[in-house]
Amino acid sequence: MSKKKKIIVMSSLVFLLALTAVLNVLLAQNRSAQGDVVTTANYFATYRSERTTTRSEELLQLDSIIELYDAESEEYAEAVAMKMDIVTVMEQELQLETMIKSLGFSDAVVSIGVESENVNVFINSDELDMDTALSIYDMLRNEAGVAAGNITIMPVYSEI
Repeated sequence: MSKKKKIIVMSSLVFLLALTAVLNVLLAQNRSAQGDVVTTANYFATYRSERTTTRSEELLQLDSIIELYDAESEEYAEAVAMKMDIVTVMEQELQLETMIKSLGFSDAVVSIGVESENVNVFINSDELDMDTALSIYDMLRNEAGVAAGNITIMPVYSEI
């Protein structure tokens, strides 16, 4: 593939990403103007839905890159590696969410950074005591190999 085609493809992808961001902001402002504010009652469902949508868009973009390049090219290898990283993170998040729920929480959301080592945990609880936090820290350290300094745990009370 020529250098000119590569530049056009990459420019198109950047343009689509910028367009998605602008539309997301406009829709969010429109939703706020209508009074449709996300409440804690649907926080976890909304978070999962937005995360799934974002990841689906990322995977589609990577699929389009994979289709454009030959299997021996560097771009192809990078796109496949990024796709595998995203899939691994998605599986890890689901596993950790299930394990945290097994501690007695009615709901939990785990967000793992694909390009960073940060892990954010949102639990359905009105407060977070030291024993619970330590249990979650230990679980994340043992199961995901995350350093304690990279873990953030936030209680989000939601009546389900």
